[in-house]
Amino acid sequence: MSKCLLEFRSGTLLCSFADGAEPPEHAIPFLLFDERVGKWRAQASDYAALIRAFHAAGIEVSDSAKDYQSLDFSLKEAITPMPHQKRALEAWKTSNPPGRGVVVMPTGSGKTFLAVLAIASVKRSALIVVPTIDLVHQWASVLERFFSVPVGMLGGGSKEIREITVSTYDSAVIMMEHIGNKFGIVVFDECHHLPGEVNRTAAAMCIAPYRLGLSATPEREDGGEAILFSLVGPKVCEIFIDELEGNVLAPYTTRRIEVPLLPDEEEEYLAARALYTGFIRANRINFSEKDGWSQFIILCARRPNGREVMKAYLKQRSIARCGRAKLQAVWDILSSHRGERTIIFTADNDTAYIIGETFCLPVITHKTKAAERKEFLDRFRDGTYTVIVTSKVLNEGVDVPEASVGIVVSGSGSTREHVQRLGRILRSAKGKQAELFELVSQGTGEYYTSERRRSNRAYRRKN
Repeated sequence: MSKCLLEFRSGTLLCSFADGAEPPEHAIPFLLFDERVGKWRAQASDYAALIRAFHAAGIEVSDSAKDYQSLDFSLKEAITPMPHQKRALEAWKTSNPPGRGVVVMPTGSGKTFLAVLAIASVKRSALIVVPTIDLVHQWASVLERFFSVPVGMLGGGSKEIREITVSTYDSAVIMMEHIGNKFGIVVFDECHHLPGEVNRTAAAMCIAPYRLGLSATPEREDGGEAILFSLVGPKVCEIFIDELEGNVLAPYTTRRIEVPLLPDEEEEYLAARALYTGFIRANRINFSEKDGWSQFIILCARRPNGREVMKAYLKQRSIARCGRAKLQAVWDILSSHRGERTIIFTADNDTAYIIGETFCLPVITHKTKAAERKEFLDRFRDGTYTVIVTSKVLNEGVDVPEASVGIVVSGSGSTREHVQRLGRILRSAKGKQAELFELVSQGTGEYYTSERRRSNRAYRRKN
């Protein structure tokens, strides 16, 4: 029987065969001969596939790559999975290959508990990768509660590796060449972040045979889902918001309100828009193409009137996002929902701060310091504040207290962003009826942006 020595080296796998033998045919697609070391090299994420290929070819593997063990992870607090969680877990466990895949579930539907069940089922050292420090602490708290073991943390100054460890994507990328062989299961929370050119290395340099991706909206505008599925596994289960409405999630309505520009705003908007769109047509810029935006930026920098065109673009966008009638509409909604916890979403910091100053409301943006943000959210949670304004910070990655009203003053055309914002008001509570209001400036490009972001099935029959 042929023999192979398998090693983990700096985030990759090295394979050497006894007596200079060639690798089996089924392993060839994963291997590349590295003349620098005289061994075959493979991506760490192909560990499980390589092991299967070697066993199928009758090759005895001396595996020094794996540095994780089977563990007796027993839940200290019983979890009875809800039907949708049970369905998702079963789909993941029976995927091809088993225990690899992406599960799509709405915000508030129990993705964290699904991951706990997955970790308990495979009984291997576990790494959970999340996008923010806030989520590191949230996950660590939940995992310690259910498994009654100390949980390691990577990120925000912490650098402790344990059998169960939670890491930010940034820290995982930095550390994976050293720790990529220490875990048998890796969970990627908000896994739509994974296909980024840097983040994807966190998955590529890890040998974990069991992989679970979690997201409410895995689709990416750049088509990066293909990378996600290749590194984590295929989409094995998708649970939709409307499937859980009125049971796991609160019943909800969505309403789009078209708001007119005031005469002086409309005049300014049309003038700025004409200059901007004229420039686009003259230079044949197509924003549906991948490099459309970068072409616009480059030409604005090169053309004699480019500076004025950029100013015009920003001006018309600003007017559409925060016209005075929109502010009145915000006030009308707040007045009719007095006392209800409400989150106001904007596309940019400037609009968020204008609303905050106009109505004396707390504002959270990426500029808000961590301590101040925690204070705002704590006061929102205990009812001291009933309204909070944010740009994009609360779309994901932050434990937001229960709210029942959402007001989208402005946003991108991303369906992911819009579904995330809807999800922020859907946590179930007795007698709760959630409402999402979307304000759109009449006669502006916002209407087409709204149409794009409302294409998700969560908005069908909800107008």
